[in-house]
Amino acid sequence: MNADSHPSQPVPLRLFAYGPLSGTVTVPGDKSISHRSLMFGALAVGETIIDGLLEGEDVLATAAALRACGADITRIAGNGPNGARWHVHGVGVGGLLQPRTALDMGNSGTSTRLLMGLFATHPITVTLTGDASLSRRPMARVTDPLAQMGATFTTAPGGCLPLTMVGAALPLPIRYVLPVASAQVKSAVLLAGLNTPGRTTVVEKIATRDHSERMLAGFGAQLDIEDTPAGREITITGEAELRPQQLTVPGDPSSAAFPLVAALIVPGSSVTVTNVGINPTRDGLLRVLAMMGADITQTNIRSVGGETVADVTINAGVLTGIDVPLDIAPSMIDEFPILFVAAAFAHGRTTLRGLEELRVKESDRLATMAAGLIACGARVTELPDGPTIDGRGRAPLPGRATAAATLDHRSAPPPCGATLPPKLARRLARSSPILGLNCRDAVTVDDARPIATSFPDFLPLMAKLGVVKGQ
Repeated sequence: MNADSHPSQPVPLRLFAYGPLSGTVTVPGDKSISHRSLMFGALAVGETIIDGLLEGEDVLATAAALRACGADITRIAGNGPNGARWHVHGVGVGGLLQPRTALDMGNSGTSTRLLMGLFATHPITVTLTGDASLSRRPMARVTDPLAQMGATFTTAPGGCLPLTMVGAALPLPIRYVLPVASAQVKSAVLLAGLNTPGRTTVVEKIATRDHSERMLAGFGAQLDIEDTPAGREITITGEAELRPQQLTVPGDPSSAAFPLVAALIVPGSSVTVTNVGINPTRDGLLRVLAMMGADITQTNIRSVGGETVADVTINAGVLTGIDVPLDIAPSMIDEFPILFVAAAFAHGRTTLRGLEELRVKESDRLATMAAGLIACGARVTELPDGPTIDGRGRAPLPGRATAAATLDHRSAPPPCGATLPPKLARRLARSSPILGLNCRDAVTVDDARPIATSFPDFLPLMAKLGVVKGQ
């Protein structure tokens, strides 16, 4: 299954491990970096070349939106060391054009929020739409600071999509203190600052992923970063001139999490994932698994385009439940669903806090994961900001469940022997079959198509490790 062609009918999925998993695989490019490489390339003057771009639906939505605003973006199949090579001929900062039609963001919150930042300081009018799931996600946390810079917004009730924005002809620099830890909001303000005269500053009390800062500096933007008593202050000087780059996108830590946790919970397994991004603002899952006693090694550590990458090997073993440190949450916010699976097979209690953000993703991931794990035999107590999970050690869960796939690609563990209502399922399409690798009876996802959103080659990759697709 690829990102450009999906079956029109549901595709049920069950995965089995009839023995230890083993092998070496490479996961798709990092989604966050893929989005940003296209955006910054579109604002540079000249040609940016990108290898290893994630070709999932979310990133393709970003590419389509940038094309609609004047950027020349071309995919050349098989022309790079990591598959297709993408060529982006940018329009320069301030050069984005008025799109002729509304821009469909599909299910991509990252595309929506970051592009709003780009558009906010261009004198153009843009309408953004999305699917039913994205249209329920609040946008006020982005529109509030961008309105301070001079953009205006008309939204659906609740501050949701569809949304029409008018970019500021004379944007104003601001100093904005993030009310919640959010790399997307931070990035949106910094991107708006690219085309704003003067210095725009974002203050974050808790550090979030810093891909925007690393890549902006690599493209030639003037950034000043300072740790202060108020928090980490990131200042960008506009009106910037970005230089085109040749980039290789590191492997996505969120995608690497699935084969790595699969190896942890299937006895006797040993799996290596190459070229994994280990940016310290993104490696929270690896650090938490190490705290739980996982046998993890990192080799061939190197820098690729300003990002640190490594080959990560993990061996099956005994995990111990822990209290996950609160300050680690921003560095693994997308990996918590698969951590829930690992915790279900640990000895003792794992406590997770500070996860309110998971309730406003494509689905309420906390509710979905808690309901699914409980129904499959795990002992879970759901609290407003995170669960406690009493693991059963390496003993298999009962399983025998069917998950109703929703628009959420990361999670979806289902109830035992029943189909979840749609409001409980969407994002668990990948975590659910991983959970099923150590269940006595099958765990089924009734529709695997949402996996293509961010991991188009999930099934072939898992097959290389010895995972068998059930009929």
